Amino acid sequence: MHPTLPLLQATDFPAVRRRPLDTLQVNLGYKCNQSCVHCHVAASPQRTEMMDAETIDLVIEVLRERRVALLDLTGGAPELNVEFRRLVVAARQLGVRVIDRCNLTILSEPGQEDLAEFLAAQQVEVTASLPCYSLERVDRQRGEGVFDRSIAGLQALNRLGYGVPGSGLVLNLVYNPQGAVLPPPQGPLEADYKRELMQHFGIQFNQLFALTNMPIQRFGSSLISKGQFKPYMQLLKDSFQAANLDTVMCRSLVSVDYQGQLYDCDFNQMLQLPAGAPALRHLRDLLGNDTAGAPIRVADHCYGCTAGQGSSCGGALAA
Repeated sequence: MHPTLPLLQATDFPAVRRRPLDTLQVNLGYKCNQSCVHCHVAASPQRTEMMDAETIDLVIEVLRERRVALLDLTGGAPELNVEFRRLVVAARQLGVRVIDRCNLTILSEPGQEDLAEFLAAQQVEVTASLPCYSLERVDRQRGEGVFDRSIAGLQALNRLGYGVPGSGLVLNLVYNPQGAVLPPPQGPLEADYKRELMQHFGIQFNQLFALTNMPIQRFGSSLISKGQFKPYMQLLKDSFQAANLDTVMCRSLVSVDYQGQLYDCDFNQMLQLPAGAPALRHLRDLLGNDTAGAPIRVADHCYGCTAGQGSSCGGALAA
């Protein structure tokens, strides 16, 4: 795989500083039951990195001591970590809002047959990857059979009340473009998804998040192989919107890797760029240091979050 960090480090991206900590985004491990072309984590069934029980205990301690409002669980497939359910239960007992970044096919993996029921019982918000409502496009990006299994997963979640008005169970979907282009406007795309999924499969959901593909890891390497890296970076820079700087996720979020090391965002984690504040290197540091006002480490890939309508873990930053 082609390294992308050397192409990103020299940057003119504006300086950004932190606000008070609101969200802990925890990567529970890089093992996944899928290998997606656009995956910035380069997750796959062959990856073995997983967060251990001792680090999970420290996550829980940070949630309690810092009174973190939101725990955002990601991977890989975070549910493959044997400590996933214990962490979810502990966080919910603390009153923490929990998001599970779910790839949907995990719901039908052996040993995960009761996962959907567990998530519903704990009132975990599900943010699920579905790059298109077309079988051909999804299977091309994520592997043969993924679309049918994803639809089955969504229908199972709907039966439990996820995405159904008044249920209190939140189901959001995530869209990623299939090439070196910006995502289309999120609002009209969400309307298309809701129409097509309801008409053909009877599926309901709350919101669609349109995310920009980051020029790092597997996707960045693919761009280099195709000679598209520089044109894509130029597209991101030409589409920069300064107003998006106010709402980028790194201002109030800290990303934690499977070893407990801290980063300013999930993308920096994948590039192994430590947090911009020297005092924030490990989960333990969050117990004794305030994050507000700390510098955020930036590089050229940050243009991906600020291009056009903007992009964060919660979708577009601007209408």
